[in-house]
Amino acid sequence: MEYCLTAEGLSKHYRHFKALNGLSIHVPKGSIYGLVGRNGAGKTTLIRLICGLQRPTAGEYTLYGRKSTDKEITEARRRMGAVVETPSVYPDMTAEENIRQQYLLLGLPSFDGISELLCLTGLENTGKKTARHFSLGMRQRLGIAIALAGAPDFLVLDEPANGLDPEGIVEMRELILRLNRERQITVLISSHILDELSKVATHYGFLDHGRMVREVSARDLEIACRKCVRLQISHTGSLARVLDQMGLEYKILGETEADVYGEVHLSRLVMALSQEGCEVLGMQEHNESLESYFMSLMGGGDHV
Repeated sequence: MEYCLTAEGLSKHYRHFKALNGLSIHVPKGSIYGLVGRNGAGKTTLIRLICGLQRPTAGEYTLYGRKSTDKEITEARRRMGAVVETPSVYPDMTAEENIRQQYLLLGLPSFDGISELLCLTGLENTGKKTARHFSLGMRQRLGIAIALAGAPDFLVLDEPANGLDPEGIVEMRELILRLNRERQITVLISSHILDELSKVATHYGFLDHGRMVREVSARDLEIACRKCVRLQISHTGSLARVLDQMGLEYKILGETEADVYGEVHLSRLVMALSQEGCEVLGMQEHNESLESYFMSLMGGGDHV
């Protein structure tokens, strides 16, 4: 698998506080990678490091094959666009003027493409309205438009849906999906809105106390969180024999508890278990969400 960003043993310390503590990460090219973690887990610190806004205390990362310690890392960063924490916009400029300013900063030879960026981010009809009078969602989309000015391959977004109303969240989701699918832009997203993140992410990295606890693809996460029927029975030995005969997939959780996957004909299953002398004590549908998976992985506690 080809990666646009990797890191091993990446650390960032502030006196006695370890914001990152030997973190590793692997962001596949073409993915939408969701960074998940509690407040203070190190998500924004990681983003600031890879954007060159801070330097690591120890360890290194690799961006498009360039190590962070190489002189060529600046060249690799030109393939990045980022919105870190809050969008950096000029409040007294229009959307078009803001993007023009970014073109000038990047030294681009012409203003071709500005109209396309305005249309892409839904800002084509803002006219002479200045950013000061934009809604939060419009400012977020303007921030992304500015980040896209250099035609990046890799887009980094820190809490892009933070504070948005439901309509703004949907617009942000559709924009991220469009950039990934139509322009093949790899996207790294830090977000605490886990339900929304689950609608776009193809890969996840779960951070805790500055370390990567687990990296998992959306496909593997879906398998881990898929729907099942959780059974409480008198003993699982009989259940295993019956389920094997019925060709059903299952997972034994304990001496009296198991998850059964797929289409389960409950009355047939109960009758078969009864013939084996196994009593069904309880059953319920079980479906783990991204949020419950995260809480289970981190052991509960504070919000992300």
